[in-house]
Amino acid sequence: MFKVLQRSVGPASLGLLPFRVYAAPKKDSPHKSSVKVDELSLYSVPEGQSKYVEEPRTQLEESISQLRHHCEPYTRWCQEMYSQAKPKMQSVVQWGLDSYEYLQNAPPGFFPRLGVIGFAGLVGLVLARGSRIKKLVYPAGFMGLAASVYYPQQAIAFAQVSGDKLYDWGLRGYIVVEDLWKENFQKPGNMKNSSEDK
Repeated sequence: MFKVLQRSVGPASLGLLPFRVYAAPKKDSPHKSSVKVDELSLYSVPEGQSKYVEEPRTQLEESISQLRHHCEPYTRWCQEMYSQAKPKMQSVVQWGLDSYEYLQNAPPGFFPRLGVIGFAGLVGLVLARGSRIKKLVYPAGFMGLAASVYYPQQAIAFAQVSGDKLYDWGLRGYIVVEDLWKENFQKPGNMKNSSEDK
């Protein structure tokens, strides 16, 4: 057994010794110059110049090209509409998700208040017999009154904002009517014509 270990450990220990081997050129061989990359057969460039020739279009390719050309304005319009509608749709989806989450974790007493507000809208719809304007105004008015009873702070804020908007719209309407009045009725030519008619 000891002999087997000696014979196996000896050659194995020689494999762990580092040594270098240097290669030297033969003294008899003549010195060759280095080969250029272009001279290698792998990198040889074929002689002659290649020219790209486009294949003629088939009838199917020509008809598809014409169809794409005719449909391009419509597809561009659809892409513009999609890019304009996408943020709005995302906001609507986000609003729906937020509303759903709010209804899942609604504060106590929310659903009875919602029922009273809905019942007030139905009462307004029943009382709004007659014109279409009444059918729009009465239910909204009754629902607004019922909601203002339960949510007075929000009702005051809504009334302030809507009051400012109504004042702004009224002011704009007044300016437009005043401009129309000045253009049509207070021109110097109109005043002379009206005095000559008398």
